[in-house]
Amino acid sequence: MDWQNLLSRKLLCDEKSISQNSNDGRSPFQRDFDRIVFSSAFRRLQDKTQVFPLPESDFVHTRLTHSFEVSCVGRSLGTLIGSTVIKRHKELKEKYTHFHLGEIVAAACLAHDIGNPPFGHSGEDAIAEYFKNGDGKQFKDSLTGLEWNDLTKFEGNAQGFRLLTKLQNPNIKGGLRLTCATLASFTKYPKESFTPDSKLIETGKAKLFKKFGFFQSEKDLFSEVAVEVGLKERANNQDNLWWKRHPLTFLVEAADDICYRIMDLEDGFHLGLVSFKETEELLLPFAKGQKLNAYNNRDENDKIGYLRAKSISSVVNKLSEIFLDEEKNLLEGKLEADLISLLPFGNVLEMIQQISIEKIYSFTSVVEREAAGYEVIGGLLESFISAANEFAAGNISPKSKTLLKLLPKNFLSDDKTESGLYYRLLGITDFISGMTDSFAVSLYRKIKGISLPGT
Repeated sequence: MDWQNLLSRKLLCDEKSISQNSNDGRSPFQRDFDRIVFSSAFRRLQDKTQVFPLPESDFVHTRLTHSFEVSCVGRSLGTLIGSTVIKRHKELKEKYTHFHLGEIVAAACLAHDIGNPPFGHSGEDAIAEYFKNGDGKQFKDSLTGLEWNDLTKFEGNAQGFRLLTKLQNPNIKGGLRLTCATLASFTKYPKESFTPDSKLIETGKAKLFKKFGFFQSEKDLFSEVAVEVGLKERANNQDNLWWKRHPLTFLVEAADDICYRIMDLEDGFHLGLVSFKETEELLLPFAKGQKLNAYNNRDENDKIGYLRAKSISSVVNKLSEIFLDEEKNLLEGKLEADLISLLPFGNVLEMIQQISIEKIYSFTSVVEREAAGYEVIGGLLESFISAANEFAAGNISPKSKTLLKLLPKNFLSDDKTESGLYYRLLGITDFISGMTDSFAVSLYRKIKGISLPGT
């Protein structure tokens, strides 16, 4: 792969590439960042849980604060590697600075969770479960294999690509009209929902290949992105759409890994789930060799915040070195492992992950929220899909007619190119996955008669 193509300024569905900054001095990649910030889908992340239920504490992270933090780390990573990349590839110097690489990674990081449904990863599982084992399994024989996979393996990453390229600004071809460089960097899993078992066995990288980055409804849009930035195709790309990752995607993934592991641990400490001593012992290895100014004069909360900052700084610097050491393999599409696994103190991050599983992710309120998510999302899908199908069949009951009044018109597409059961199911899934946690619970309680408006 070639950096000049990989850093394409071309906007999705636009015929020309943008070579100059906009009239207000922003680069195309800064404009990507701003368009994401001002999108309604991004704003809704303020009421989507990261790990802990939102009323639990005013300190813990939401998806919104997590996304901003990941973006900051991503910008640092992209800017750090940018200087060396441009020195190594002198043809880039006329068109790009190291800040441009930081801007691309920052924008992609900002959007990395934008497709997550309410209740986080358990929300993804709840949608998949509805189609796999719930009422939704009745639709299997009416869909293609890949369409069925899209639903039974519902993926927030693919929903994010759909949001950015179609659902936001639905009347404009290309949605938010982001640059192809940002969209390619955003897509951690540049493949459709089917992966041959033989390929999983061959690579041994089940984590990397079990997920996917776009639904059948957006496969042409991602193909346009992949061709524009010159992603390397895998051998079987004629049968299944599947590309090697954009090199900057590894930085997006690493920024997310750094933040959720270290910040979830800090949240666990502040909620009293992990002791000060244990948290300190887990973070101190990252600060080895660094000066800890006035550390002993700080209280416990300040000490953990200080160590968290030192830890992130240490990991960012080391990851940028690893990226540059692996640049040739990244451009050739040979690196399959995530960058975090190549860190010299990767074992400490694994320990943090294990502590989080044992003491944080299994905390009662976290598990209760996950359990509630299955009930709420499954109930909403059942009600609205039934109503939408009755409407499509022209035999709608009074109950379903009332329910559809609660469904914004744009979620039942009248586009003849996107008609039929698959797109109808996707439309309802769009509606429900786009909800905030609070709205999903509130709407579920109301349509099930558990509570009434104003009570």
